[in-house]
Amino acid sequence: MPLQLRSLIRPDATLELSLAEVPQPVPATQDEVVLRMEAAPLNPSDLGLLFGGADMRQAQASGTAERPVITAPLSPGVMAAMAARVGESMPVGNEGAGTVIAGGASPAAQALLGRRVAALGGAMYAQFRAVPAAQCLPLPEGATAAQGASCFVNPLTALGMVDTMRREGHTALVHTVGASNLGQMLNRICLKDGVPLVNIVRQSAQAALLREQGAAHVVDSSSPDFQAELTEAIAATGATLAFDAIGGGKLAGQLLVAMEAAIARRPGQGYSRYGSDVHKQVYVYGSLDRGPIELARGFGMSWGVGGWLLFPFLQKVGPERVQQLKQRVADELTTTFASHYTKELTLAEALTLEAIASYGRMATGEKALIRL
Repeated sequence: MPLQLRSLIRPDATLELSLAEVPQPVPATQDEVVLRMEAAPLNPSDLGLLFGGADMRQAQASGTAERPVITAPLSPGVMAAMAARVGESMPVGNEGAGTVIAGGASPAAQALLGRRVAALGGAMYAQFRAVPAAQCLPLPEGATAAQGASCFVNPLTALGMVDTMRREGHTALVHTVGASNLGQMLNRICLKDGVPLVNIVRQSAQAALLREQGAAHVVDSSSPDFQAELTEAIAATGATLAFDAIGGGKLAGQLLVAMEAAIARRPGQGYSRYGSDVHKQVYVYGSLDRGPIELARGFGMSWGVGGWLLFPFLQKVGPERVQQLKQRVADELTTTFASHYTKELTLAEALTLEAIASYGRMATGEKALIRL
């Protein structure tokens, strides 16, 4: 029987990762297709469901090489937060690519038979997956599964950031993980579309990488002059919107302070005890730092910090706009939206302590792909 990666939180406060045998899927509706999966990325957005908040530093391995089992403990606080998951074996994997081997009777489903497609819909760490035809994106002729595996989450997130900027009346962006796969995509989009972008990185080598790719404004957060350099870059671009993948710590507050300081330099900007009346917004879309968000107030009263996620954004903009964004991804799959992987794993290899220690770090510039 086909295999599927499963994540289970047991009543004894233990996470269990394993490969489960599942029935071969068939089209359940006339609009559904069945994919023979070929590749699926391990995105940071997948790891929350996969690990369930468990302490993976204490993970232990058992089972066999072909059918490994990983277990890891959950703290009492995490266990309470995960109460709704206890006892439910959950499939994992937001996106992937494969070949359509069966389809329902609808024209849309039949048109995909034999096509290699990317798909979005969860449970992608599996050998076979049934999804609605509308959740598939036919890949260009000659495109590989690896090229198509990551063409939803990162590309649509990067496009969604630019779309959100325009919808909310901003004219430039700040992004806090500039050298990541997503960050490099966003840089290419902004260069192509003429959108000023401030890229924040954590190492000088990452800054050099982005500058080689044409980035005009790169700020290294490890620099002793980070705040001043960030303010200069924001002043040069006029950015009043930032997307932050770090989440916890001081960075969101530093962004707002830098935006306010840059606004204060504008001609005709007078003093007010309440700060400028220009709205400054930071959207947190990741949790690389799971600690509290620290805001050292120094940015007036016109500001906001909130959450931003891809799927609510797609629902908000509607199917017509989503189709336009998906089409752009397909048209620029091997250029603007190219993804790069540092490691490829089988399903079984993904459940080894060595692999988990690697992709679980969510390190910038390191991305793993599961080959199915």
